[in-house]
Amino acid sequence: MPGNTFGRLFSVTTWGESHGPALGAVIDGCPPGITLTPEDIQKDLDRRRPGQPLSSQRSEADRVEILSGTFEGITTGTPISLIIYNRDTRSNDYAKIAQLYRPGHADRTYVQKFGIRDWRGGGRSSARETAARVAAGAIARRFLDQRGISVQAFTLSLAGIACRSFDPDEIGKNPLYCPDAAAALEMEERIKELRKEGDSAGGVVEIHARGCPPGLGEPVFDKLDARLAGAIMSIGAVKGVEIGEGFLAAAMLGSENNDPITSEGYESNHAGGILGGISTGMDIIVRAAVKPIPSISKPQRTVDALGQPAEIRVGGRHDVSAIPRIVPVCEAMTLLVLADFMLHPFPRAKTIR
Repeated sequence: MPGNTFGRLFSVTTWGESHGPALGAVIDGCPPGITLTPEDIQKDLDRRRPGQPLSSQRSEADRVEILSGTFEGITTGTPISLIIYNRDTRSNDYAKIAQLYRPGHADRTYVQKFGIRDWRGGGRSSARETAARVAAGAIARRFLDQRGISVQAFTLSLAGIACRSFDPDEIGKNPLYCPDAAAALEMEERIKELRKEGDSAGGVVEIHARGCPPGLGEPVFDKLDARLAGAIMSIGAVKGVEIGEGFLAAAMLGSENNDPITSEGYESNHAGGILGGISTGMDIIVRAAVKPIPSISKPQRTVDALGQPAEIRVGGRHDVSAIPRIVPVCEAMTLLVLADFMLHPFPRAKTIR
C-alpha cells in the first residue's frame, strides 16, 4: 500500500497493523555520530502507550528494539530499523462486528478503495500505527537536540474544557499534559463521566518548537507551514490544523495581526514563527483539532458488508479521547518535519538589508 513513507532527506517508513505480530519503522537519512539507545526512544513511547490512567486498558509495554543503524550506541548513517511487538491484541473482541462498518472509522473507505480491510482493530488505519511514528520522532529529537531545537506539545482543551492559565512546569505533572492544573482536574472528571456514558470527546493540542533557525522552508509548494500542516493532518484523529493565530487571524485587522519588526527581530509572533513558508527564528506554534474517538458503546446506525441497515455498539478497550496519547504523536510529526528541513541546504544571511 503506497503512502507509508514520510520525509525526503530524513525519511521514515512505518509498517505493521494494530493486531499483527509487530509494527515498526525504518528511518533513512539520519546522520552518523548521534548517541542513540533504546532508552532514548522508550521515553517518548512510554508517553503514548496504552494501559495508562485515562486511556485504553489494552496492556502493551511497547518495548522498542533497534535492529540496525547503530554501533555501540552511535548512529552509523545507515538505515535504522525499529520493531515493537504487539503482546495484548484480543482480536476476538472485534469478531462480532467484523461485518459491520464502524461510524467515524475508515472501515468503509478502506473497502471502497482496496476491496478488503483488516477488521481487527482497524488494521493499518488504527491509531496503534502511531507508535512507530513516535519511535521515529524520538530519533529526530536526538538529531535536533544537538542543534538546540526542542519540541513540546500539550493539551489546550478537552471535551469543551479549555486552559485558563499556562504553567509550562505543570505539563509533565498530570496525565493529560495540561499546563493548567485546575483545568486538568476538570478534564479528568469529564473523561470519567464520558466513560460511564459510553461516549467520547475531542480537543485541541498545541505544539511549540523552539530554537529553530530562520530560513527553514522552501517556496512555493514546499513551505514549512504546509509540510507541518500535512504532517499533523496525517494523524488519524486530527481534523484541523492552524499556525500562529490561525483562524482567529480571519477576524483580525492587518494592524493587529502583523508582527512589527525591529533591529532585534519581531515584537510579536502572530505568524506562529513562519512567514512566506519560511521560519522566522521565532517559536513555531501549531494547533491540532482532534476529533472524538469514534469507537463508542452507545448504539449507532450503520450498514453491514452487504449494505443492509444495522445497529452497532463498539465494545472492547478504547480511549475516551485521543488526548493525551496523541500529544507525543503531534510532537513526533513536528520533529520529523524539522529534522527533514534541517538537512536541506538553506542560506544563513550574515546581514539583513
